Amino acid sequence: MARQLINVPAKVKRGQVFEIKTLISHIMETGFRFTTTGDKIPRDIVTTFSCSYNGEEIFRADLYPAISANPFLDFFTVATESGTLDFKWAGDNGFSETASAKIVVE
Repeated sequence: MARQLINVPAKVKRGQVFEIKTLISHIMETGFRFTTTGDKIPRDIVTTFSCSYNGEEIFRADLYPAISANPFLDFFTVATESGTLDFKWAGDNGFSETASAKIVVE
């Protein structure tokens, strides 16, 4: 299980643009490196990230081998109603992680 860090404000005003920050700890391997014996190290990266706000997808990113270990993503959305932000990361070798955060809109 990977460790996720999510930074979302607890309360925002209706119509306000707010920032969402996410980070997931994951040992990334590009698939371009070789061992000392010449064997290729298999690729192991986070390939997709998505965020849904009350079930509606608001952000999606496709990630590639050039992405760093422990991918950090920062994006914005508009507060429409109180609810839940659901986050999903997927990657090579069956990697899949989810998390969620509540937000109150005043």
